[in-house]
Amino acid sequence: MNAHYCQTNHHRSLSKQFSRNFIPVSHKKAIGSSRKVGNKGQNYPMKCCSSSISQPPLQQAGEEVELKLHHLHKENFGFLVRDEYGWQVRRMGDSEDEMKKVARVQAEAFHEPVLLFNDLFFEFFQAEVLAGLIHRVRNSPPDRYACLVAEASKEGSEFKEVVGVVDATVYRDNDVLRHLPADADEYLYISGIAVLHKFRRQKVATALLKACEMVANLWELEYLVLRAYEDDWGARKLYSNAGYRVVSTDPPWTSSWIGRRRRVLMIKTPKHHLYTKY
Repeated sequence: MNAHYCQTNHHRSLSKQFSRNFIPVSHKKAIGSSRKVGNKGQNYPMKCCSSSISQPPLQQAGEEVELKLHHLHKENFGFLVRDEYGWQVRRMGDSEDEMKKVARVQAEAFHEPVLLFNDLFFEFFQAEVLAGLIHRVRNSPPDRYACLVAEASKEGSEFKEVVGVVDATVYRDNDVLRHLPADADEYLYISGIAVLHKFRRQKVATALLKACEMVANLWELEYLVLRAYEDDWGARKLYSNAGYRVVSTDPPWTSSWIGRRRRVLMIKTPKHHLYTKY
């Protein structure tokens, strides 16, 4: 009975740790608006497209069509990467079956086996991951959050399954923004990157990171941000090879003192205007 109780607490702790890898979507911007308001880290309400405030009419019908196509392209993009080391990356579909596949990939990547009732705990953990995924999809504007999936790009390949996933979220946080130039007020946060065990070390994660860059370009975001465990040298090498640079680490009082692994903050920007603070 005591062993079961300890493992239950271990699983709950793992679920909380997994949840911290995902940044909730906040500071939402009206779909179809690229105007930025407010200071760094502040949340200001924005007028949506259906606001009663009058707007100048479009001069030509063609402009309206072009505008709609522009937003359709930004929000419902197709394949972001094709044949990158044999993999292609696209946005996750909104079907229940697809979301279950994505949740299983992330659950397999982040679940830590326990001594007793491991299968039961895994199913419970996978259900939590799926619930979180559904919540993000349903409550995030399509140009503020995207879950990307990787699959084999070669026709006739025996691998028809989703082999890797990653979450990309538009976010703003003062702890991150202080490492960016003064005119930066938001960035693309990369989290939940996961690859099935049997497909690791086959450049799947590299293809996913490249697809995130494509999303940043489509959403007109200059900076990409992610976190990695300080002692996970494999992941840090992967991100460094992709152009990310370490700019800070978790303060000791938020990690080692309470039993959490220390993380590093890594940022990628084409201009390399980063402010490193340790």
